[in-house]
Amino acid sequence: MLFKRFNKSVVALAVMSLSSSAAVLADDVKDEEIEKLSVWGTEVRSSSLYIQGSDLADKQADHISDLLRTLPGVDVGGAHSLNQRITIRGMDDKDLKITIDGASQNSYMYHHMGNLQIHADILKSVDVEVGSNSIINGGLGGAVRFKTKNARELLKPEQNFGGRVQVNTSTNSGSNFSLTGYGVVNDSVDFLGYYNAVNSDNYDVGGGKITDFEGNVIEGTDGTVRGLEGKVSDALVKFGWDINENQRIQLSYESYQDEGDYSYRPDMGLATDLAITNSLKVPLLWPTEFTRDTLTLNYELLWGDDSSLDVVAFSNVSELYRDESGYAENPAFAAWAGLVTGEATNSGFNIIGSSSVEGDITHELTYGIDVIKYETDYQGKYSASTDVSSEESTNKSLFIQDIIDFGNGFTVTPGARIDSLDIDSVVVDESFSEVSFSLAAAYQFNQNLLVKLSSTELFKGPELGEVFTGAGLYDTANNDIKAETGENTELSFTYQSDNNIALGGTYFVTNIDNYIYDYASSPTGRYWKDNVGAVEIKGFEVYAGYNHDNFSSQITYSSAESELEANSSYQDLDGARLDREQGDTLSAEIGYQLPDYNLSLHWEVMHVSGVDDGLSLDGATKNNAKEDFSIQNIQARWEPEAVEGLTVIAGVDNLFDEFYASQSSRTGLSTHPRFGDLYLLDYEPGRNIKATVSYSF
Repeated sequence: MLFKRFNKSVVALAVMSLSSSAAVLADDVKDEEIEKLSVWGTEVRSSSLYIQGSDLADKQADHISDLLRTLPGVDVGGAHSLNQRITIRGMDDKDLKITIDGASQNSYMYHHMGNLQIHADILKSVDVEVGSNSIINGGLGGAVRFKTKNARELLKPEQNFGGRVQVNTSTNSGSNFSLTGYGVVNDSVDFLGYYNAVNSDNYDVGGGKITDFEGNVIEGTDGTVRGLEGKVSDALVKFGWDINENQRIQLSYESYQDEGDYSYRPDMGLATDLAITNSLKVPLLWPTEFTRDTLTLNYELLWGDDSSLDVVAFSNVSELYRDESGYAENPAFAAWAGLVTGEATNSGFNIIGSSSVEGDITHELTYGIDVIKYETDYQGKYSASTDVSSEESTNKSLFIQDIIDFGNGFTVTPGARIDSLDIDSVVVDESFSEVSFSLAAAYQFNQNLLVKLSSTELFKGPELGEVFTGAGLYDTANNDIKAETGENTELSFTYQSDNNIALGGTYFVTNIDNYIYDYASSPTGRYWKDNVGAVEIKGFEVYAGYNHDNFSSQITYSSAESELEANSSYQDLDGARLDREQGDTLSAEIGYQLPDYNLSLHWEVMHVSGVDDGLSLDGATKNNAKEDFSIQNIQARWEPEAVEGLTVIAGVDNLFDEFYASQSSRTGLSTHPRFGDLYLLDYEPGRNIKATVSYSF
């Protein structure tokens, strides 16, 4: 086997960079560890950090940021329920491959919201590939794979049916209720039903004052951010059938709904919403509804002595609807009043196989195919007209990777991928294809230390237009646009001592040629999508951890800087950074368990340094400096011995009531010819005291 003496979990994370086959391997290796934890925990694994199986349910995660922000190189911007925006090394979610149970979630719905909506409660695991290190995934910046819980993993020994009820409340974000039932009909058939209802509240910012760029309290505010109050519901049904000991098929259906009277721009702070609303004399809040329905079919096959096949077929339909009849309150904009709907459908399948070839030199092969069709539709119903538009594209990929182990601690991993994109959009109607290669070399110096050098070629074709603003209806044709290409090169090491000390680090350089900027200056005088030059992103991530008996700790540090070398046509952008880039980030976590009392304690702190004002792509136009901030969270988990199945969790997020915004969110000061200065800061919640009670039976 690969790296026989080295912990397989480390291999899956550090060597194989969380490729799809590695994720399967890590799952198999860690099942035993997961059983030692509360079965409702969410396990987070990252290629930039090796976490020795920790139960993160203690965090009472009601936003994806609660799970991922302490991972080096990763951030989650956006505080609104519609705006969970994952970034990796400054690259936003459009440059990542994001899946839930294998179903693609990449849909560019609306530039004022993120491309992912999911509640953390139902997640079994999150696998994060920081940087594109595997030819298997494709994409520019990495991959995030979410997996939801399964019935057989939740059942206690000798139990055929079980359930769980949970209630959560907080002082500054809302409340939620979830109910789960699961079981086995016989030895081969299992089921799971899950429902989660969230009541989101308008929250208070840190310090209780909403201020402008100069630090002055904004007139008419009281410290509470408006436009957040709404209801989120998430229902999931799964049926699984173990055909025999080597085959399993699973059908799942998820329905997600988020509705409320929300702000027009969920990614921008209240200061901007008020400035625009007061200028236009239209409502501050707008009836909004987002829905996502996903049907997924999974098939798993074990064949031969050491081979497997995983097949996923899916259909994922997202729809964003907003009642914009409020524009009629101002006669000057009555023609804008209407009902707007944008729909995006992702459908397709992927097949991933793995096989082992034993011998003096062993081979671990991973191979497969990935096909995704993207379809978008827009409809705007107005009093005098109805605007409609649609676009579509299909991406087909073939890939193969081979981990070659020479039996002396040295491995070489070559890989190849073929991508073919057919796109029919307003911007471009064309086909793009590319052959990409990857090569990695790893050396295991001893049973504790592993070093790896890798380089992966990148490819991403032009995207479809933004769905909710017209699905290309208002885009400008650019038939000369090219696909983005490049490479990601990394040098990393992982060290795990015999006395529970873990160290690791990664240095990376990512180059993206023909970088596509959605707001490049157009010859027509407006903006358009065009290749503006080459972007270089470079930096590092390091971590250290120590576990002993009931004590666990880790500290991480990450840094990434980006710069555009602009084409001659766009010299005004030369030297610009990516807008989502954030300052150097330090995080630390400490956990302690008191087994005699069935009590566990957890503390975490994160400090993000400031970013100076400077030219950026899609950043604030007047001053885009980002303020530094520090936040601390504490949690305690108690499972009383007197009541089996009862769990009580209490904690405080943003313990010291910091006034801040994630640097992956909208920040800075812009100037608009009509609205004047706009302070874009997407305020995060202030101090939030949370409590969760759950009962499993």
